[in-house]
Amino acid sequence: MAKKDQVVDIPEKDENISEIDVSDEMRGSFLEYAVSVIYARALPDARDGLKPVQRRIMFQMDQMGLRPDKGHVKSQRVVGEVMGKLHPHGDSAIYEALVRLAQPFNLRVPLVDGHGNFGSLDDGPAAARYTEARMAPAALDLVTGLDEDTVDFVPNYDNQFMQPDVLPAAFPQLLVNGASGIAVGMATNIAPHNLSETITGAIHLLDNPSASVTDLMRYIPGPDLPEGGVIVGLEGIKEAYETGRGAFKTRAKVQIERVTARKMGIVVTQLPYMVGPEKVIEKIKENANAGRLKGISSVQNFTDRVHGLRLVIEVKNGFVPEAVLQQLYQRTPLEDSFSINAVALVDGQPRTLGLKEMLQVFLDHRLDVTTRRSRFRLTKCEDRLHLVEGLLIAILDIDDVIAIIRSSDDAESARERLMTAFDLSEAQANYILELRLRRLTKFSRIELETERDELMATIASLREILENPKLLRKLVKKELREVSKRLGTPRRTLLMASTGTPVGATVAAEDAALAALPSVSRSGEGLELQIPDDPCVVVLSSSGALARVEGGEPLEPGPRAASDGWRVQLASTVRSQVAVVTQDGIAHRIEVVDLPALPRFETGLSLAGAMPSSMLLHTDVPAVGLLNPESEAIVAMGTAHGTVKRLRPDVLQRDEWEVITLEDGDHLVGFDQCTDDADLVFISSDAQLLRTPAAKVRPQGRTAGGMAGMKLNPGAVALGFWVIEAPIDAVVVTVAAALGALPGTGQTTVKVTPFECYPSKGRGGQGVRCQRFLRGEDRLDIAWVGTRPGRAAASDGTPVELPAEDERRDGSGVPITFAIAAIG
Repeated sequence: MAKKDQVVDIPEKDENISEIDVSDEMRGSFLEYAVSVIYARALPDARDGLKPVQRRIMFQMDQMGLRPDKGHVKSQRVVGEVMGKLHPHGDSAIYEALVRLAQPFNLRVPLVDGHGNFGSLDDGPAAARYTEARMAPAALDLVTGLDEDTVDFVPNYDNQFMQPDVLPAAFPQLLVNGASGIAVGMATNIAPHNLSETITGAIHLLDNPSASVTDLMRYIPGPDLPEGGVIVGLEGIKEAYETGRGAFKTRAKVQIERVTARKMGIVVTQLPYMVGPEKVIEKIKENANAGRLKGISSVQNFTDRVHGLRLVIEVKNGFVPEAVLQQLYQRTPLEDSFSINAVALVDGQPRTLGLKEMLQVFLDHRLDVTTRRSRFRLTKCEDRLHLVEGLLIAILDIDDVIAIIRSSDDAESARERLMTAFDLSEAQANYILELRLRRLTKFSRIELETERDELMATIASLREILENPKLLRKLVKKELREVSKRLGTPRRTLLMASTGTPVGATVAAEDAALAALPSVSRSGEGLELQIPDDPCVVVLSSSGALARVEGGEPLEPGPRAASDGWRVQLASTVRSQVAVVTQDGIAHRIEVVDLPALPRFETGLSLAGAMPSSMLLHTDVPAVGLLNPESEAIVAMGTAHGTVKRLRPDVLQRDEWEVITLEDGDHLVGFDQCTDDADLVFISSDAQLLRTPAAKVRPQGRTAGGMAGMKLNPGAVALGFWVIEAPIDAVVVTVAAALGALPGTGQTTVKVTPFECYPSKGRGGQGVRCQRFLRGEDRLDIAWVGTRPGRAAASDGTPVELPAEDERRDGSGVPITFAIAAIG
């Protein structure tokens, strides 16, 4: 090889050979390669969240008609079509991208519906010739609108076909499914998020462009990983949302239970993101054989497709399971870290994006897509209206039209004569010449006039959208809510503050084993968990989820309350116990430390990370209240049949016990602490409200069945029961439903009334009417009584604004804007 500046003698016959500097050539070639990797392979576009190969797969599957209602086809066929028409790289890269789009453990919302072995966290997929694929339902929302000029199209690698530069993307795909990729000199790694939460945050940003990251975190509290698990600590998440870079810890979801008659075990049901069970088992065996893990007798994998993940780690007798779990967190992938490096292409340039920037880029894209689609539809409607108007002119003088056509020598002559005789455009004349005679009936004229009126209305609506930015944003929000309703799923990953994580316990065995655990200590009465017994508030949300909130002060409604309000709160400490009372009258004892810890915000409280009570209690019976097993306070409860009971302190030393003996078909509808100065309130389904002093209900023992509280009309049931303590600062919220509608549907009007408007009555009466039904209404769907201000939420957690207070206790409600799922 010639050195730099060295002259090489070139024979005269080799006139096409030129001398170049090798270092310059290498520098230029490497730069071109780096740019190609960054822009065409490794980094996603911030608008649709897809890399080029993923976008080409989605587009080509749409072109092939592989929709969710069609049959699967061989994956090799999809790979071949993409490689032959759009993607200038090998089939292995295309198939790997296709497989990732179909893996439910990889993406929060899979975009490909795979049939066959698409791999697992421990094993790779089968070859493309053995698997089949088609588009998943969510993929349709990425490609819908491609035929309406919503995005630009660019040539493929050989200029024979056209492909979209970006997909319309009806949801924030970059945040929902995340992304990972390694380019030259840069990389990207974005965690998946919950689709409903992400859309709610995007709508909030659309309404409030100056919203801060803290505001957005009320709606998007953190990532939502496909396999669930637990995220420990919110500081790294907030840093990543603000700067685009940050890290957080993920833990497996575990529970300690008795696995045999004599042994306790650690049962793992969810693992950190992209961690497989075989990898965990391998690490456990490796550390146990090396003596770094103590107290484990065996590990068994009971994972299957029916029951999901289940790893059972048996703990040796004499060892505290919590201490063994702490070792597992330190030595195995049961605790892992995820580093966020949110790099994506914005206007063709790689940028590091925070949460607000990612949402803003998506919203700008959706506004542009909606504008272009509306403009396209407007043009189509105007063109069609032009033809319809010409056809109507022709039908009015159909005899003259036929005479002109019959007397013309050719089509060109007929076209010219029609344009002259009826003042038609060339397009209208051509359309009339191509018309079939059967369209010239009287009925067709009526259809055309109807179509003309509909087209004119549609054109007016589209022009209004294009001219009014508020209507454009309203349309975008409506479409986002529809996507959330159709594709949204509950949160899978629990979020816990760092102070709420289980830390080291101890081993009740040899001193050598105890010394191996640095985070344990011995007290005067034995060994105990090193979890700070800080004060907290246990909260039961209006949707039945449980959480503990840092700090011992009672929760107050903030100026911007959470989307899911609370039903009841109970002061406690982290290492105490509380009992959750369910509708079947059973109190379930739980550890407060097992609840997810939520921070307090200056602008209110977000319960997005709360844990559904069914996950803690292992029962599907909804929770209605909280009970402090150590308290001497009297509590009150009410049932759907109108029975009321005040319970004397009577707690059994067991995990579950009855608080009331219920009749067949009856269930609790309310449960709370109650003093003699409080008021007890029932609201029935036929809009009757009974307010009675608590002092008129004498306390009873645990097994008593209560006494008559509210007299119900035939067919009516009590919707709820509340305890209102003095001083009274409460409101009554009632929601009426349409005649014959199913429970939970058909809501029509809502009413908010000051509680003091309702008089106190004696126990056992019907009370007074709390809402006058309008025509077509026959019952209340939801009711709530509580401290001002009341907060309502839709089924997807979106806040619903309630009307102003109405002083008329039996007045009618105001029309409802969105269906209300919960009030708190």
